[in-house]
Amino acid sequence: MRYANPDVLAETEWVAEHASDSDVRVVEVDESPRIYDAGHVPGAVKLDWQADLNDARVRDVVDTGAFARLADRLGIGHDTTVVFYGDQANWWAAHAYWVFRLLGHERLMLMNGGRKKWLAEKRPLDRAVPRVDRSGYEVRQPRPELRAFRNDVLQHIGNPDPRQLVVRLPPAHALVDVRTPAEFSGQLVHMAGYPQEGALRGGHIPGAVNIPWGRAMLPDATFRSAEEIHRLYEGAGITADKDVIVYCRIGERSALTWFVLHELMGYRRVRNYDGSWVEWGNAIGVPVANPALAGADVAHGAFGSAPAA
Repeated sequence: MRYANPDVLAETEWVAEHASDSDVRVVEVDESPRIYDAGHVPGAVKLDWQADLNDARVRDVVDTGAFARLADRLGIGHDTTVVFYGDQANWWAAHAYWVFRLLGHERLMLMNGGRKKWLAEKRPLDRAVPRVDRSGYEVRQPRPELRAFRNDVLQHIGNPDPRQLVVRLPPAHALVDVRTPAEFSGQLVHMAGYPQEGALRGGHIPGAVNIPWGRAMLPDATFRSAEEIHRLYEGAGITADKDVIVYCRIGERSALTWFVLHELMGYRRVRNYDGSWVEWGNAIGVPVANPALAGADVAHGAFGSAPAA
């Protein structure tokens, strides 16, 4: 069994050979932009996920005008193949990939294994910031069907009563919570060191299936085989014929699962709910399933269960 779309993956060897091609732009996206400054793939440019991909005024992804200016600054044209990579097993790289796809850029790849694999193979790093020519980028055709908002999720789960903890999704719908089991159960609410990801309530969206993002990954931060991924999701009822929504806390881990299902495996209908638990867990009037509400202690911790960055 092969990936439905193997061309969206770039192996480290391919990147090493093509990073300097005129029609390729390698982009590093890390949890902290300072990681890039310490050394990056030669020829790679830096993208700051907070400053470059988010509009803080409305807590949203950038609009088409800001996106066009970003692509122009990075020297990305419509014929440019953009190859993303980063730390944290490509969480933020996948998030950037999703935003670029959402806003209509077609030629996209993710470097399999991210920074971890590049470093493990002792490939060269560079601290020089490359000079690039501006592209005069203009947004053509955004892809809003790749994104879910809160009301979309409510409709997806059948608009249940807010006090209803058990929900049966319509047969053609699936909802995947990609967080850790501790987050899903409500045992872990507050993420130590991540103040931007706070929520008043723990638990999960009723009707969700918990398939942590890292189960599709190998310890070296590369993706599992198509056959293994197929068994993982099909075994949980997440099949290619369904309308699937994925979520985490702020949409970066779920962007990686969106990449696995929509881009690698070829599922036609997969949406990333990037409002995710920070929105849902703080919202008034939406249902929350929380098995830990009956007196269990609330924990504070880190994400866990991830291949090391």
